[in-house]
Amino acid sequence: MDITLQNVSKSFGDKQVLEGVSHTFPQGELTCVMGPSGCGKTTLLSLLLGLEAPDSGEILGMEGQKLSAVFQEDRLCENTTPVSNIRLVNPSLSKAEAQGMLRDLGLEGSLGQPVRTLSGGMKRRVAILRALAADYDVLLCDEPFKGLDQATKALVMGYFLGKTKGKTVILVTHDQGEALSMADRVLLMHGGQIIEDNTPAEVYLHPKSAFAADFIGASD
Repeated sequence: MDITLQNVSKSFGDKQVLEGVSHTFPQGELTCVMGPSGCGKTTLLSLLLGLEAPDSGEILGMEGQKLSAVFQEDRLCENTTPVSNIRLVNPSLSKAEAQGMLRDLGLEGSLGQPVRTLSGGMKRRVAILRALAADYDVLLCDEPFKGLDQATKALVMGYFLGKTKGKTVILVTHDQGEALSMADRVLLMHGGQIIEDNTPAEVYLHPKSAFAADFIGASD
């Protein structure tokens, strides 16, 4: 089922974060959302997850959808193992299957360690694996590959694409390379609105579009 926003607005106090956003996220596609800090990217994900309610407008297509998420924070159970964290969202997953997922992302040395002892990059990989292990229809990710070195990021992105093929994925990123190499469509937000919606090929063909603006590389 497609997910459609119809004239959605959201403010926090006097700050208007989203203003009249209308867009359809096609079922089974990976959409990357880009834009400068404060433009409404994370708020958009919060609305889709049901963590916030729009002030006005409608969000259609989320009814009955099973959701999974990768947040900016890892939000792991620090005193348990990576295997336990992954199986927490999907108890039907066997211990051996969870261990296999961890090995796929180079975490074979951390299987029995408490998560609190892992490095930041290792925790990030566990958080991504936990989201992918869930039984979901829609996956919402807020800068999932942040903090990974280039070699690890390439490994994780390839794994992520393989596991999410055919799923509806909405992924916020500040990395233009991530967006152009992964997405079916790339959205650019600015000032609480979606100002561009292109395929990666269209971005390459129009390098002078807003996607080439300096603020693409801004950090939160």
